[in-house]
Amino acid sequence: MKQFISFQRLSLLMVFILASNLLQAQETKSFIKEYMSYYDSIQNFRYYDQRGLNVFETPKDNVTFQGLRVRFGAGFTQQFQGLKHENYVSMGTVGKADSAANMLYPLSAGFNTAQANLNMDVQLADGIRLNLVTYLSARHHNEAWVKGGYIQFDKLPFKGKFWDDLMDIVTIKIGHMEINYGDAHFRRSDGGQTLYNPFMENYIVDAFTTEIGGEVYARWNGLFGMVGLTNGEIKGDVKEGTPSATDPNAKKSPAIYLKGGYDKNLSEKLRVRVSGSYYQDNSSASNTLYWGDRTGSNYFMVQEAAYFNKSGVRTAGNPTDNAWSGRMNPGYRDRTQGMQFNGFAKWGGLEFFGTYETGKGRASNETADRDFTQLAGELVYRASLGGKENLWLGVRYNTVDAKQMINPIVLPNSPKAYDVNINRTSIAAGWFLTKNVMIKGEYVIQKYNDYPTADYASQYTKGKFSGYVLEAVVGF
Repeated sequence: MKQFISFQRLSLLMVFILASNLLQAQETKSFIKEYMSYYDSIQNFRYYDQRGLNVFETPKDNVTFQGLRVRFGAGFTQQFQGLKHENYVSMGTVGKADSAANMLYPLSAGFNTAQANLNMDVQLADGIRLNLVTYLSARHHNEAWVKGGYIQFDKLPFKGKFWDDLMDIVTIKIGHMEINYGDAHFRRSDGGQTLYNPFMENYIVDAFTTEIGGEVYARWNGLFGMVGLTNGEIKGDVKEGTPSATDPNAKKSPAIYLKGGYDKNLSEKLRVRVSGSYYQDNSSASNTLYWGDRTGSNYFMVQEAAYFNKSGVRTAGNPTDNAWSGRMNPGYRDRTQGMQFNGFAKWGGLEFFGTYETGKGRASNETADRDFTQLAGELVYRASLGGKENLWLGVRYNTVDAKQMINPIVLPNSPKAYDVNINRTSIAAGWFLTKNVMIKGEYVIQKYNDYPTADYASQYTKGKFSGYVLEAVVGF
């Protein structure tokens, strides 16, 4: 009898514990649901995970305003690189230039510096939000520093039907921010935030910069337009321009840029987007439209010289000082004009993104403008395996023809512009393990053509690099 009573008490205790656990589980599920609702309550917002793919301008969405909200997110990227490079020196073809000065950096397979971004988005009021991005670790800067931030208005705190109707189609952005020139910057890698890019690197000429100013958008029935006005420089500067022999009217002027296009789902399967952008800065102390990425490229030390002159001292190359390997800087620091035309189409899992871009400008020590033309096209197929379009395979071709300033070693004080070409072919594949975790790999070949052997940086003469890069990414 006593054993029966003990067994009964034990059974009641087990039922009580089980019921408590069930209640706690329900409370936990309720808490998680409430937390996720809080976490995803930022209005007119591009997600940092898989949901942010193929999002261009931030959408006018219908998330209900739930009061002041603060959302922290991040992007983490780790790479393993197996690239090799060569030039005319490494091939044993020594020209006029000093062969020792043009030996390439000794590459071997290994891990690249891990990169990390910290994102803060704040819902300040209904239709008004704040964005701030901080680079925690990057190739060019290993310490934490701010990329930029802006405030975005999709509603104004004024009452009346006129204001409501106006802000149904208008968006206003103000801050020190990534400017909306072209569509390629929406698909690029940005420090630790590499999840949007189906490939490993950005374009050879990477049109991306942060400037201080504002943008006004209008969108209606698939049509969109934007006008932007900024200071034309990557940072604030109150110093007056300094006249020179080549630029007697040196002064700062604002940058004006425009964008327009069409973006619409034409059917359940088909989406089409076309856009055109124009940028003009007539005079600047340091314009960086094509050189504004302060994190660095994702091909480490390819086609970089083993040594370079730093303040007159022969110094070993390193990933921090040589942070933009594999890219071309047109060098339009004083005057810049650019146009970029983009096309995007997605039919089911197949997507195409193309770019035609031209630019011209000059540095302050030049008397004439130089130009470049860039073409890029990528085809990506996304398949579903245990998740929506969580696998992909893609190919990209990117080529640049430019009139580039080069200092021949035989005439170090007489810069000369050469017609040069760079082309790159990339094949990539990837997998979203979850919407926040992604792995991808790429095989790439890049060739440098028409560079003179008299170039003081002749690592580009008959230059080529090729190989693979693997990448693991977290974004949330």
